[in-house]
Amino acid sequence: MVPLISVLMPVRNAAVTVARAVESIRVQTWPDWELLAVDDGSTDGTREWLRAAAGADRRIRLLERPPEGLVAALNAGLAAARGRLIARMDADDESHPKRLAAQAAFLAANPDLGVVGCLVDFGGDRRAQAGYALHVDWVNSLLTPEAIALNRFVESPFAHPSVMFRRELVGRLGGYREGDFPEDYELWLRWLDAGVRMAKVPRMLLTWHDPPARLSRTDPRYDPEAFFRLKAFWLARWLRANIGAPRKILVWGAGRPTRKRAAWLKEQGVRITGYIDIDPKKTGRPIGGRQVLAVDGLPPPGEVFVLGYVASRGARELIRGHLAARGYAEGGDFLMCA
Repeated sequence: MVPLISVLMPVRNAAVTVARAVESIRVQTWPDWELLAVDDGSTDGTREWLRAAAGADRRIRLLERPPEGLVAALNAGLAAARGRLIARMDADDESHPKRLAAQAAFLAANPDLGVVGCLVDFGGDRRAQAGYALHVDWVNSLLTPEAIALNRFVESPFAHPSVMFRRELVGRLGGYREGDFPEDYELWLRWLDAGVRMAKVPRMLLTWHDPPARLSRTDPRYDPEAFFRLKAFWLARWLRANIGAPRKILVWGAGRPTRKRAAWLKEQGVRITGYIDIDPKKTGRPIGGRQVLAVDGLPPPGEVFVLGYVASRGARELIRGHLAARGYAEGGDFLMCA
């Protein structure tokens, strides 16, 4: 019998946590699943443990592979998957017992959706890892297709192991791509650009652990600059499709880090005509050949389009407040990009 859901879990040297992750799938209230454990060259006994687990439960399928990296492992799992729905899972996280049932039901009830996530419980120390905990809070705040699409250029709108998506999207739009960028964020940006609607079940259905060896902490593909470099390509496409040529592009933030990150847009053919800043030491004079405007010097809505590129904590809320007070509409007159 072909399962409805294929749970895709790449694994490499996860002996400490893999039993917990696998058990969290085994106890799902939705029984119609297969777990594709794609072992990417483990050397710590993980592969042997998975062999035994697959022997004890026929729903667990072990794909033994040489160490070729995460993207190759993910795509190997996609190629082997039999289910019409693909649920992601990581070997150091835990799915709550009703996760698969809730996400499958959500997709069934919303045929216009291609991807569904869920709320995630931060499994780290909120005090010691405060920055990551705040990121989790932000991810959990994006529930609707509109909120996800509107905030796609801030950061990845999903915890990767929390998603479920329709397998047909892979055949139609392609799977994971290899490159100097975060593979999951690239996938969401590419699919969103193609018009795929995404949402989240508003329930806590995954515990997202934050171990020191997590790739997002150790791999240069997940460096902040890699995110800005990647999003510039898709943001430039969005601007060409949605913003008329007469409107000038302004970047909020005239500091050096902001200007450096926004400069990736220039390589994609986006012409930045000026900056906005709240620092009176920067306003009223050109920086890098571009004028720096104070907030009260902004033209009326419709004449310019503003990109909020300041990444410091609290900056998004400040920028949104200033622009909303001047009648600017998010998505129509400005976007947040950091």
